[in-house]
Amino acid sequence: MNLFEVYSLLDMEPVKAQGAYLWDKQGVEYMDFYGGHAVISIGHTHPHYVEKIQEQLSKIGFYSNAVINSLQVELAEKLGRLSGYDDYKLFLCNSGAEANENALKLASFTTGRERVLAMRGAFHGRTSLAVTVTDNPAIQAPVNKNDKISFVALNDCDALREELRRGEYAAVIIEPIQGVGGIQVATDEFMKVAREECDAMGTMLICDEIQAGYGRSGKFFSHQWTGVKADIITMAKGIGNGFPVGAVMISPEIPAKTGMLGTTFGGSHLACAAAIAVADVVESEGLVENALRMGEKIVEGIKGVSGIKDVRGRGLIIGIDLSVPQADFRKVLREKYHIMTGLTGKYTLRLLPPLMIGEKEVERFIEAFKATAAEMGM
Repeated sequence: MNLFEVYSLLDMEPVKAQGAYLWDKQGVEYMDFYGGHAVISIGHTHPHYVEKIQEQLSKIGFYSNAVINSLQVELAEKLGRLSGYDDYKLFLCNSGAEANENALKLASFTTGRERVLAMRGAFHGRTSLAVTVTDNPAIQAPVNKNDKISFVALNDCDALREELRRGEYAAVIIEPIQGVGGIQVATDEFMKVAREECDAMGTMLICDEIQAGYGRSGKFFSHQWTGVKADIITMAKGIGNGFPVGAVMISPEIPAKTGMLGTTFGGSHLACAAAIAVADVVESEGLVENALRMGEKIVEGIKGVSGIKDVRGRGLIIGIDLSVPQADFRKVLREKYHIMTGLTGKYTLRLLPPLMIGEKEVERFIEAFKATAAEMGM
């Protein structure tokens, strides 16, 4: 049997990782400035993370959600304290798409409404409902077509008001920093208008924090930069540091009913142990604060490089618009300077390094970035 070839693969296979570094089969070392799509938050193979997963696996790795699992309660308490949402409730699942799927269903259950308002450029996942609020028809199969979804441009306050005042929306879903959409940052005004209009119309505000959340922006959630609170918050990626964990944080004003949401594997003993270990490290090592400091250092370090058209983002979610195709730029960074980076669009370099990245790594990236820009005639 062969693999179903749906991925465009780099000619590189990592076989070992530690901290902010990867090693391929030939023993070549790479610095990781992409974190596997923003997944690696506390660094690869962190000793505390490895220890807690191994320890839990030696006890019990899985049983169904039909029994008490005190690790779920421990994780909920930690996340509430770290995020400032300690009065919210937690639902655990397996991925970001599943988190958004459940968030949208929950908003519809609660309001009794069918329509959802999403943003142009949004990416919320590939599952049946999440893909309908993703602004990419190319990944929507005919079965996914849904006439109950509307889109407005991010940061268009007038369009947002006009749509929400129709009074028919169950939810508006926003990535406060769009990742796949090009590291586009929602303005404070836009988020405040969204909150005000949702309150006025009885609509739920969902913040998708799957890529920009969990400390990456320099606050626990990126929407917290705007002073706005969401009714429902979705998380994944960084919460598990590579172990599949998704989560939905839910306002205390939204009632739970037995059976309205469910999952087989979500919130397993092993998943909770992984997520608790990540939360321990984020807190004890001050990684939210580190993300802000290192992000500012990166942006300051590349300032003035010719050929940069724009730099966007907060903390360690950064988009750099280049005057040359990002694929060519990334290839030089990877093959000559052994630095892994990401992309979004044809000309935008996307940086999502582990939150524990240090000054040494940042300085190495800045030097390599400048050298690559010079080599490419930027």
